[in-house]
Amino acid sequence: MTQALADRIETSLDAKIVPQVAGLARLLARENGEASAVLFYGSNLRTGELEGVLDFYILREGPRERGIWPRVSYHEREIDGQILRAKVATMNFATFAAAARGNSRDTTIWARFVQPSALIWAAGPDHRRAVVNAIISAAETASRLSAVLGPATGTADDYWRALFQSTYRAELRVEKPGREDSILAVNKDHFDGLLPLAWRSQGISFGWKGEKLSPRIPEREQRRILRWWNARRRLGKPLNVARLMKASTTFDGAARYAAWKVERHTGVPVEVTPWREKHPILSAPAVLWRVWRKR
Repeated sequence: MTQALADRIETSLDAKIVPQVAGLARLLARENGEASAVLFYGSNLRTGELEGVLDFYILREGPRERGIWPRVSYHEREIDGQILRAKVATMNFATFAAAARGNSRDTTIWARFVQPSALIWAAGPDHRRAVVNAIISAAETASRLSAVLGPATGTADDYWRALFQSTYRAELRVEKPGREDSILAVNKDHFDGLLPLAWRSQGISFGWKGEKLSPRIPEREQRRILRWWNARRRLGKPLNVARLMKASTTFDGAARYAAWKVERHTGVPVEVTPWREKHPILSAPAVLWRVWRKR
């Protein structure tokens, strides 16, 4: 780890947050007595808007979890006279940190948290430092893979684009074509200069001429990284399905949230019928088929 990357990540995590969102994060932390930190992410972080569903991760004390994680829940709370809706993923910090380092079969943590997030609440200075280190690990893991999946020479955006395209294909996601371009465009300040910092932080050498970067990773190391990625790529969709099945029994309002998410990302409205509300998993194939036909 280099100090330059650490400073960059810490500044990013200290992003200014709308007071109502900060209040909701603190309330969720109090309600979860074992919480050690609360992270906020997603498009509402960038826009400051309170509409839609706010995305949080609550990190808790405890050993690495086994089985399917995180635990997902939906909350509605009144803050300063306004109803806020939140999707909350809860997991133990040990699991989160290991996943950020790439030491699990998961692809979602490092791919998600190389993107902007804010550390709204931490139980203490040690917890804050641990979260900062985990987000640094996410940036290193994602950037290392981007160097292998991207071109021999290209702009930073070329490498991030290759990374996000590959992770989207590996996961069970409903995304508009070019979603990776919109992520890079709306978060330009976040990604500007991040890639070379993350490469340097883990000792990846590279050439740099103008806007063009050329990572120099030995062929043997490239093969190792690709083996690591292929093992996770093959498990991406099965893990997503398992998580959806688990969430269907623990995520109150799963059908309403899923309908909102699909329409937001595809523009295709989904009617939430009583049957779909009661059976979100059984109704999913018909909904996805309708979305595919509309697109």
